[in-house]
Amino acid sequence: MSEKIIRAHVWVSGLVQGVGYRYSTVDRAEKLGLNGWVRNLSDGRVEAVFEGEKAAVQEMIRWCRRGPSAAVVQNVTVEMGQPEGLRGFGVKR
Repeated sequence: MSEKIIRAHVWVSGLVQGVGYRYSTVDRAEKLGLNGWVRNLSDGRVEAVFEGEKAAVQEMIRWCRRGPSAAVVQNVTVEMGQPEGLRGFGVKR
């Protein structure tokens, strides 16, 4: 039986732009079978939305706290919400 689908809206601050954070996020989210998107914000943070099974979303949030090897993550803020039925995962402009 499949777990309940959940949604996490995430903001990541620190040295997270110009270090491959977005594309590493896409790769990791696809491997976990998640739907959603990731984008850079003008204030230097990265914003992402993950929808999928609870365990996969929780694993993605744990990954966001580390990020790719060149990133220096200072803070991760997470807001849980109602899934919107997103399909696929990509970089949002």
